[in-house]
Amino acid sequence: MTIFFKLTGFILWGFSDYPHLRKVFFVIILILYLLTIFGNTTIILVSRLESKLHTPMYFFLSHLSFLDICFTSSVIPQLLVNLWDPMKNITYGGCVVQLYVSLALGSTECVLLAVMSYDRYIAICRPLHYTVLVHPRLCMALASLAWLSGVVTTLVQSTLTLQLPFCGHHQVDHFICEVPVLIKLACVDTTFNEAELFVASIIFLIVPVSIVLVSYGYIAQAVLGIKSASGRKKAFGTCSSHLMVVIIFYGTIIFMYLQPAKSRSKDQGKFVSLFYTVVTPMLNPLIYTLRNKEVKWALKKVLGKILGINFT
Repeated sequence: MTIFFKLTGFILWGFSDYPHLRKVFFVIILILYLLTIFGNTTIILVSRLESKLHTPMYFFLSHLSFLDICFTSSVIPQLLVNLWDPMKNITYGGCVVQLYVSLALGSTECVLLAVMSYDRYIAICRPLHYTVLVHPRLCMALASLAWLSGVVTTLVQSTLTLQLPFCGHHQVDHFICEVPVLIKLACVDTTFNEAELFVASIIFLIVPVSIVLVSYGYIAQAVLGIKSASGRKKAFGTCSSHLMVVIIFYGTIIFMYLQPAKSRSKDQGKFVSLFYTVVTPMLNPLIYTLRNKEVKWALKKVLGKILGINFT
């Protein structure tokens, strides 16, 4: 029986406790997903097409947007299918792919946001040396480090999780195959897996958050040292968007991953996961475009060229 369930897959119950809201969830999540794809694709295209945005900041922002597109696409299509389909099935192979891909991309984003805080630190605290310190080779190396670290951690965590015997427990009370919820299905002692998950969470959450906090500590000190109010406002404006993204992203994932698996409320886990898989990737392009004059100007310029309209 165990082999049968392992080969045929799982049932993702998702939001089955709220059957009357199933269609509402479907419509809302579909809209958020389309906005995520559109917004992040726009960021990537504008960063590529506008030469003035060929800077380290927008290089990393393009990577972040690409990550968000891939991350949501690894989760939301299956969620939409399950909201529409009463069977709510996912094949074993589909669950494995979702587990590996979503964890790799989420871990990569954790590291990338810390890298972006370093970029902002150099831009504010050492502006005269910015082009020397944050050169294209370093940008490529830091982006590669973020992607490589995400791949390595998912190979370790996902493989350890999938080696657990589920003993016929194929009903997942969640909408996504991720490490904490799959650990709950195991019919053996999972102390080692939970300890490994906790250590990985420290490395990919607490360490990057610490780097971000230290960077912004120096940034705040430098900004407060600027004599002109307009200068302080401009300096803060270049960092505020990234800081908002950091708070939203890290806050929800820390809540999910830095708790023992057995102590989480199932509804809390679902809605927190929904926030960082659906809402946050949609908010990122809005935060960067609505609060960033350079992006808004570049977007108008690119649209003007396409439509033949002068927005100035």
